[in-house]
Amino acid sequence: MAQRRGRKHIPQRTCIGCRTPSSKWELIRVVRTAAGVQVDPTRRLPGRGAYVHARRACWEAAFKRKAFARALRTELTPADVARLRAFADTLPPDEPQAEG
Repeated sequence: MAQRRGRKHIPQRTCIGCRTPSSKWELIRVVRTAAGVQVDPTRRLPGRGAYVHARRACWEAAFKRKAFARALRTELTPADVARLRAFADTLPPDEPQAEG
């Protein structure tokens, strides 16, 4: 019997802000629940989820493109938007990219 060699499978998800695939563990999960849309820090809440990098630029791009509503297949209420924006404001500001 052949042994399986190789690396452990790392689940990949695509950031809804920048559309870049990354490891599931590098992204923040946002979930649609009966109580509304909220950030899921445990990544275990039931419901439809979407993933975003922990960078303000990705969150702003997702808001601008209305990617949260599309990915979660729901209309965001003003309370949902306020909750998500409040979380995005806790993220550190983006550092300028070094050229060279």
